[in-house]
Amino acid sequence: MISQFFYLSPRDIEILTQIFIFLKPFLSVVWKIIKNWYWLPLPFFLWKYFSFLWLSWKNNVFAAKDKCILLEVKFPEEISKPIRAMETVMDGLRQVLYQLPDWWEKWIDGEFQRSYSFEIVSIEGAIHFFIRFPERLKDVVEAIIYGEYPMVELSVAKDYTKNVPQDIPNKEWDLWGTDYRFLKPNCYPIKTYPYFEKETALEVEEERVVDPLSLLLESLSKIGPGEQLWVQIGAKPITDAELPWITEGKKIRDELVKRVSKKPPQKSIILDALNVVISGTPPSPPQEEKKETPMPEMMLTPGEKEVIKRIEEKIAKPAFKCNIRFIYLGKREYFNKAKAKLPFAFFAALGTENLNFLVPLGKTLTKIKKSWFLPLNLLRDRRLYVKKRKLFKNYIRRVDPSYPSPKGADYSTGSFVLNVEELATIFHFPSKAAAPYYTLPRIEVKGEPPIQLLKE
Repeated sequence: MISQFFYLSPRDIEILTQIFIFLKPFLSVVWKIIKNWYWLPLPFFLWKYFSFLWLSWKNNVFAAKDKCILLEVKFPEEISKPIRAMETVMDGLRQVLYQLPDWWEKWIDGEFQRSYSFEIVSIEGAIHFFIRFPERLKDVVEAIIYGEYPMVELSVAKDYTKNVPQDIPNKEWDLWGTDYRFLKPNCYPIKTYPYFEKETALEVEEERVVDPLSLLLESLSKIGPGEQLWVQIGAKPITDAELPWITEGKKIRDELVKRVSKKPPQKSIILDALNVVISGTPPSPPQEEKKETPMPEMMLTPGEKEVIKRIEEKIAKPAFKCNIRFIYLGKREYFNKAKAKLPFAFFAALGTENLNFLVPLGKTLTKIKKSWFLPLNLLRDRRLYVKKRKLFKNYIRRVDPSYPSPKGADYSTGSFVLNVEELATIFHFPSKAAAPYYTLPRIEVKGEPPIQLLKE
């Protein structure tokens, strides 16, 4: 049958039989190798997953040893320092925390670049400012803050996230919240405190003090009994070598200034020759390369010049890889979903249409849209529960939205770059003139840092 199907003659079958007999010992050895060592290539295929799990385990071990503390900041009634003083603090905090591990420290010791968590919290209307960081840096962080704000009071506080049930949402508690993302690439800045000050330059006669944080504090003061509103800004020091956001910014700047000139495509000599033979028409003369305008900036509009200026200002300052989120939670009898949108106005006020905008990250927004695929709507409540649980866990763990997936600062996925000026705009210590809220705890004015810190 086989010989008829493949048209094999008896001579061909005899040759194939001899070849098989000759190769039988070799094939036997090959089969034994495959049988006993089939698992050997698997580590090479599974290396990506193994390295991820190994690194996650080692990082958890390291984090358990390098514990973090929560430092609460309390203010006097009047803070005479301008907001730019907080920019100096942010720069100092970045310097003391930035420590990129080498190969051994990363893969064997499990070290990783630690981060800060700047948190503004309203617990039943009482507003608190917290900074979370590794405990080993306590004295250094206090010294940096007291160096610019000697009048504040710093104290280690218990983690407020442990004062609520850890299985929220449940029968008694509910929550609503979201992470934020950038609308444009990292090099485009948001509106910062110098531009709020410029807007109020003509209002000096009215003696008005405008603080960009006032809008958020006003929202936090509206939280009532049985309710809480948490705002969290995660900040990890980063450089252009790790994430080339500065390089990207320079490229975008050059494109806006029109410094990049496109060369005309070069015609093929062979195609020109074939065209002459077939059509009989002579080849067209080569086009001259368009020369770059000597002063392209003279052709820019005032708006374009402002965008370029702001991009250059942002990439000139040290930066953090950041993520921002907020959670509104409360007991179900007090839960008011309308209050969950109070922080939206604050983050919207930091954006401009020609630069950058902070917008909710859709995949973490605790809202499930109904699908045209009707059977999927049967799982709507379950999907909403899973979203809320993940957002709550990410908050109390102080991790970015992509956790545990190791991703860079992709502005569209919830991790983006803020420089020290932008971060100081979002998180700083407000004076009573800028934030006259009785819900913000105030202390008596102190003229110098604690004596214990000075002795150290």
